[in-house]
Amino acid sequence: MKAVMIVHNQALTEKIDYVLIKLGLRGFTRFPDVVGRGSEKGNPRMGTHTWPEMNSAMLVVTEEDKVKPLLDLVKKVDSLNEEVGVRAFVWDITETA
Repeated sequence: MKAVMIVHNQALTEKIDYVLIKLGLRGFTRFPDVVGRGSEKGNPRMGTHTWPEMNSAMLVVTEEDKVKPLLDLVKKVDSLNEEVGVRAFVWDITETA
């Protein structure tokens, strides 16, 4: 199994939700108010007067064969909304309880 952490500008929440629905990925955990800044070009998202936008993050644990389609669609969302921002990171899940 794999864990995919998707961090995105809150403006993309509906699009990311649609990606999960399209792939039949039902389970996730959402972190609705996340602050940070992209490592390449991203502007800070701090929820402050100076940097008012916010990010959200979600953790999706899924079978390995669903990871590539998920990453492909996240990349597509990002390519259509580069100024808004979304990134995905993948980890191995070695055990669950």
